[in-house]
Amino acid sequence: MDASAFEGYYKKTPAERLEILSKQAQLTDAEKSNLQKSGALEIDAANRMIENVYGVYPLPLGLANNFLINGKEYVVPFAVEEPSVVAAASNAAKLARPAGGFTASADPSVMIGQLQILGSKEPEKGLKAILGKKKELIEEINKLDPSSIVKFGGGLKDIEGRVAESSRGKMIIMHALVDCRDSMGANSVNTILEALTPKILELTGGEHRLRIISNLAVHRLARAKAVWKKEALEESTKGEFKGSEVVERILDAYEFAVVDQFRCSTHNKGIMNGIDAVVIACGNDWRAIEAGAHSYAAYKHPYAPLTKYSKNKDGDLVGEIELPLALGMIGGAVRSHPLAPISLKILGVKNTQELSQVIACVGLAQNLAALRALATTGISAGHMKLHGRNIAVMVGAAGDEIDEVAKLISQDKKVNADNAKMRLEELRKKKK
Repeated sequence: MDASAFEGYYKKTPAERLEILSKQAQLTDAEKSNLQKSGALEIDAANRMIENVYGVYPLPLGLANNFLINGKEYVVPFAVEEPSVVAAASNAAKLARPAGGFTASADPSVMIGQLQILGSKEPEKGLKAILGKKKELIEEINKLDPSSIVKFGGGLKDIEGRVAESSRGKMIIMHALVDCRDSMGANSVNTILEALTPKILELTGGEHRLRIISNLAVHRLARAKAVWKKEALEESTKGEFKGSEVVERILDAYEFAVVDQFRCSTHNKGIMNGIDAVVIACGNDWRAIEAGAHSYAAYKHPYAPLTKYSKNKDGDLVGEIELPLALGMIGGAVRSHPLAPISLKILGVKNTQELSQVIACVGLAQNLAALRALATTGISAGHMKLHGRNIAVMVGAAGDEIDEVAKLISQDKKVNADNAKMRLEELRKKKK
């Protein structure tokens, strides 16, 4: 590509940007047409959300059902491209219902804002001065209400800190604990940090560098728990395995993740399959959620599973999850993306704590579904059956042909493009 063609790209309209990109990337008319299909997110709205917009990238929206959480029924919107994710979560939620579904809880929406202070001649003394004045600092900042959340019950709640050694010398790391209410909190936290900084520098005699929110939201944890009766697990395998054997196999699979980081990474990725899908559907920052989750998996101990499994006195499987979920229902893409408010409306959640509870349950369900499949029939059976539709579309199948080709290649146990193409050709010859 000619890099000079993109000079001043940000000054162009989306249509002009697409024209430039089309020429440089040698896009076909069909490819160009697909990029112009914006769906509910109109190109003008997209152009205000990020920079250098030339099109919109849609994802399928699907509903996971069967979720009974704290006695309330939920259907959960997923925005995801991977086959079997929605079906797996729905099935795991269904299997939990005989024991009452999920119980969940979530902490208040307290986020950590970090202030880095360098150059203090006596950093330990400076930190002591900060902590000695924190009551007055909290009152003063909340009286100013720089982020306009105190009137909603939020605001600065506490101040913590430590002195850290580094190759650049000692630094004071101060934490401002901010209740962000129903926002994710980045803007509120940063505004409060800016208001706090001059007062902190007076007490420490240093100078600030970074003022930034932390995605390791250890004061904003969500938890979920469910029991899967051994009889329900046995039925889910169509009698191929006894329920007690399924429980033992899942416990063995879980222990693999406990003792091996390579397995644990994929174990936790499976949890995030469901969590990310709901976070995206609700217009939230899935990258922040991912960072917080994986960081929490290594918080105060070596990298570990975000879920825990055990067996109760009846021999049933007990699953639990705990992770930070810094979610918002106001601000950002939650309001600027036209589909995000619809997802929240479908969920029927009243605040971010309830949203966090639902999403924690989704993560636990997703993980149980993966472990059950891996430990019994194998994960490929269901996944590849659904993946066959994608392969069928890829080789040119349309309409009813998609399901027919997918079924044939699944029966062949050869779910690949070459076999799908051959089966499609055979199908079309028969119809002639």
